Amino acid sequence: MIDELRHFLLIVELGTFTEAARRAHLSQPALTASIQRLEGAFGARLLDRGPGGATPTAAGAALVTRARAVLAALDDAKRAVAEIEGLHAGEVRVGAGATACTYLLPPTLALYRAEHPGVRFLLREANTDEVLDALHRGDLDLGVITTDRGEPWFVDELILVAAPELPDPTHAPFVTFARGTTSRELLERHFPAAEIVMELGSIASVKGNVRAGIGVALISRASARHDLSQGRLIEVPDPRTPIARPLHLVHRGIDRLPPAAARLRELLLAHPPDRPPVRRAS
Repeated sequence: MIDELRHFLLIVELGTFTEAARRAHLSQPALTASIQRLEGAFGARLLDRGPGGATPTAAGAALVTRARAVLAALDDAKRAVAEIEGLHAGEVRVGAGATACTYLLPPTLALYRAEHPGVRFLLREANTDEVLDALHRGDLDLGVITTDRGEPWFVDELILVAAPELPDPTHAPFVTFARGTTSRELLERHFPAAEIVMELGSIASVKGNVRAGIGVALISRASARHDLSQGRLIEVPDPRTPIARPLHLVHRGIDRLPPAAARLRELLLAHPPDRPPVRRAS
């Protein structure tokens, strides 16, 4: 039944039996037989086949989410048993936004890698909705998101920054991120009249253009700390800043975390960015 569920989801994802058979390294008759077994087990037709490909029936659509949950739970169980039994070193999959990936997570992740050098570690940069979707699908173990869901981890602060030589930063245009990002949402909420001169895709590009004197930016204090200390950026005083941005740690439940991921959660909660871990000299 597990293979049949995997084949069913593969067809739903790719849209055709041909592509799904190629991806699963099966012949089309073998894949068709697998779906027929699944439909026989459920007593319902799950896929409609037509000139445009294969689409789930109403019964098939009801199965999709539950099939993903079953397979995710099975993968979690296999990983947990293997890690406890020492069959392999384990794996941890984390998703977070650009600021967390670049500036907030590295000290604790470095400590984790030092403690568990054999664990395979995957860090994915993604926005809040993408992290939550990946958690729901079972593609991630942990996430750091900018909503009030999950376990409180750290309150990030957004501040206004500018180049020291910018003549009048209080009336300068904004260098910012694309719509759909948390930083852009907060900018539009707190600075509704802001003139946008650039929409960029990374913190590095935003800071680079601000240092060049293009305009000001509303960014995480953590991302600006080094530039501020070096005098390459200055903080622009404004009554609307700093803007608090709570970050939360999310997962599908403590009892569903494999041991390797559970240990990382413990470290993250024990060492938020305002209390970074101290690495011992070897």
